Order: sequence, then C-alpha cells, then structure tokens
Amino acid sequence: MSLKDLIGDNLAAERPKSLAEQSADKLRELILLERLPAGLSLNERELSALLGISRTPVRDAIRLLEVEGLVDYIDGRLRVADPSMETLSHWLMIQGALEGLAGEQACAQATEAELAQIAALHRQMVDMAEGEDGLQRFRLDMDFHRAIVRAAHNPPLIETHNQYNTRLWRARYVSSQRRANRKQQMAKHQGIVDALQRRDAAAASAALIDHLRNAIGNIEAARSEVQAAAGE
Repeated sequence: MSLKDLIGDNLAAERPKSLAEQSADKLRELILLERLPAGLSLNERELSALLGISRTPVRDAIRLLEVEGLVDYIDGRLRVADPSMETLSHWLMIQGALEGLAGEQACAQATEAELAQIAALHRQMVDMAEGEDGLQRFRLDMDFHRAIVRAAHNPPLIETHNQYNTRLWRARYVSSQRRANRKQQMAKHQGIVDALQRRDAAAASAALIDHLRNAIGNIEAARSEVQAAAGE
C-alpha cells in the first residue's frame, strides 16, 4: 500500500500556511493592486512594521515573491519588479503556448464536471454588473484560465503555467480594469468555452493562443494609459 493510499492525496492543501506564506499573500495583493507600485524600493524593516511581524518571515516572504518575479534586486536594492513591455510580451507568448496546449489536452482529458465549472466561471464574469468589484472580476478571470489548465491533467504543465501566471498577475490585473474591449474579451471567452464543450482540440487551442496574443496589446494600452494619467 502506498503513502497516498494510507494518508490520502492533496496533503499539502491541508497544511496551514506558514507566516511567511501568509505575508507573501498580503504583499502579493498589495503589488497586484499597485498599492506597492512597480519600481518602488522596499525595506525589510518597513515591511516588518507594515505587516506587524518579525523580519525573519518577511525575509522568507520576499524570497517567495522573488521566485515569482514580483520583486527583484537592482544594484543590491530590493524593489517591486518593473518588467519591460518586451519582457511581458515574451512571458505572454509562452503563457499563450502553455494555455493552447492546455486547451488541446483538456478536450481529451477534462471531465464533464470540469467543463461545466469552466462554463460557470465564464457566466459569472458575464453576469457581473459593470460597477462591481474589479478585483473579483479579475480573480474570476484567472480562475477561468487556471480551471482550463487543471482540466488538462498534466502536472508539469500546471506547474509551469502557474509560474508564468504569477509573474503576469499585476500586468494582467491592470489590463483587466480597462473597460475598452471588455465585451470583445467576453466573446473570446465564450469561443473558448464553446470549443472545449465540443471537445474541438484545434479550435480550443487556437482560441486560447489568440486570446493571450490579444492580451499583449491590451496590456500595452493599459500601461500607456496609466503612464499618461501619472503625467497629468
């Protein structure tokens, strides 16, 4: 009998988060919401005071965020990462390829319940009123994409997708707050759902790749808008 048979699977999900992981979650959201803006210098002592914890878990949280590409060191100084548009484009191209593969494999591997969940997440986004919580809409959007990747039942693909997804969260969040093209984006989501439900691997893959390719232009426009607003 294996350990999995004895203990059950998903043991990691049952483990409470460490103080460092909880701190990383809080800092990640502050970065996502741009309350800690890109390029901002960070100080362990100030972060420790902000979070009300000692510097040791803060230091461990910083290491977690550094692996995710959300913070980095420039000339030995810690800061919120500020990747160039070229870097973001490269990441999105990789993310598009990963999601295209996920869509293809999900058509063969997904259960009917998983496909129903993906469709339900899309409907929740469509049904949200225009003025509702933008962060909640964004989280639903990310849940939608992660659900497709999970439905591929390919652990290395899921792991790699998560790594790039984390790096792109802030840029995609800023992009998601643009009202322009929102209806078009929802139409693209519907096309993805339709292809998955038909189990049309080629169409699902193409739709996901196209969706991520369009995200490059949307993020570029969002960054330009933010920069223009800051200059006013």
